[in-house]
Amino acid sequence: MTRHRHLPSDDDISAFRDALKTAGVRRIATNQADPGKPKRDGKAHEARRNAAVENSAPQSNGRTSDGRVEAVRPSEYLEFSVPDLPWRTFSQLKRGQTAWQAGLDLHGYTLEEARAELESFLRDSAGQGLRCVLVVHGKAWGTTSDFPVLKSHTNTWLREWPGVLAFCSAIDLDGGTGAVYILLRKRGH
Repeated sequence: MTRHRHLPSDDDISAFRDALKTAGVRRIATNQADPGKPKRDGKAHEARRNAAVENSAPQSNGRTSDGRVEAVRPSEYLEFSVPDLPWRTFSQLKRGQTAWQAGLDLHGYTLEEARAELESFLRDSAGQGLRCVLVVHGKAWGTTSDFPVLKSHTNTWLREWPGVLAFCSAIDLDGGTGAVYILLRKRGH
């Protein structure tokens, strides 16, 4: 059984755009996910950063890799799950049906700052008993590399983090392939 996809004509597209304009629909100003709270929120941000710096060992002794990562394409869909995660749970995560409870936006951070922020965020989230979180890594190419640096590193770091059961690229509403939903291990498991 094959499905034929209907491709709209130029007249259909024009009529659709006119209907949107008549209805008062405007283009969105930005195409970025809102992780729910500002990236840098004063005292809490400083406390988290200081805790991450104090608790982190030198790069080679950290929980996450020290820079050897597999490059991914900007639009590549990311997904990972531990082998024994129920199919239904992972399927709901991939469809955006698991509500995320906290978010982190890594835009504007250097690679090491992003790594420290991500590790601190994952520790804090697990400590609060959160089940699902959103991390916006973006899709931008690195200034000195030919791949999206933060996206590629986030993909590697999350696979190494012991409290991560699964992660996948978000639905378009939450950032698409520029963000990931992360399913965290429940406390005591």
